[in-house]
Amino acid sequence: MGLIRKALASPAIAKVTSPHHLDDYLTLIHPMMTVEAVRGRVVDVIRETGSASTVMLRPNGSWSGFVPGQHVEFGVEVEGTRRVRVFSVSSSAERKDGLFSVSVKAHPDGYVSQFLHAGQLQPGTVVYLSPASGDFVLPRRVPAHIALISGGSGITPVMSMLRTLADRGHTGRVTFLHYARSREDEMFSTELDTLADLPFVDLVRVYTRVPEPGAALAGRITLDHLRHLGVDPATTPTWVCGPAGLIAGVTQMYDDLGASDQLTAEYFKVPSVNLDAEDATGTVSYEASGVESPNSGATILEQAEAAGLKPAYGCRMGVCNTCAVKKLHGAVRHVISGEVCADTDETIKVCVNVPVGDVAVDL
Repeated sequence: MGLIRKALASPAIAKVTSPHHLDDYLTLIHPMMTVEAVRGRVVDVIRETGSASTVMLRPNGSWSGFVPGQHVEFGVEVEGTRRVRVFSVSSSAERKDGLFSVSVKAHPDGYVSQFLHAGQLQPGTVVYLSPASGDFVLPRRVPAHIALISGGSGITPVMSMLRTLADRGHTGRVTFLHYARSREDEMFSTELDTLADLPFVDLVRVYTRVPEPGAALAGRITLDHLRHLGVDPATTPTWVCGPAGLIAGVTQMYDDLGASDQLTAEYFKVPSVNLDAEDATGTVSYEASGVESPNSGATILEQAEAAGLKPAYGCRMGVCNTCAVKKLHGAVRHVISGEVCADTDETIKVCVNVPVGDVAVDL
């Protein structure tokens, strides 16, 4: 099959099918039949909590697999419109049945997450996927002791890591600290009970809303929390995924200890934007559309939408590159790192950059 796929992807075939791609013709025969485009058929949709679901998928032959911690673009077509978002893979990379899963928390403004969680995504549906990507991954050789920290739906890539390590018979030590509002809000609760019994896992769950049995710690993460668990930031490689407040706290802690090189972070929700900040001045110009609007201080993506434009976007949190456009001139501030860039003709992700004064973008 690989040789056939390679032959169909040849320049000679592309010349014959031009200006269309061969996949455009193949999918007319069968939606899963492609040479390059990744597709997946929904096998099951599993309700995890009152607001989160897991989608089990069987990918087509164009799928090249994933490294635990990576994410995929996930697209559904409704009434002729394709909606694409970015979701983390939550399954083990060692599954033998050819399936993989994404786990998604439904957000009030999340069209795709609401669509699948509301039961509108049925088994048998073919969804549009991208190859897996992302740098929030474990190294090929996992250190003897690592720490995993997650909050809320930030647990999904971490679960992929844990499931994979369990299936590989990992013999090192993994300290896993997870924050959730309560057990009812916690994804994968029953499986976490089982993982806690594995000899290589030290698992602590923190329920921040209501005291729960088994919640050994409470409140915001502190250095004492980590030391209580035997984690030394200076020597323990650490992966943290979750909302902005959790990431900021952990990042500051590791920075203060000179241990930032030990930390890998991924946001699941970008920090809120201060609309009263001093840089909320000037005008945002959308050169390709001939539109201008006063700078409100919101992200460029939000301001473009408010101006009536419809920029492409995926994750809305700076993970994918769907919303990347060229900034023609002016300065922007990254809402996560705080870095201000004023280079001309630089490519930026408009979902996580706010204008600083006058800015022009190719939208």
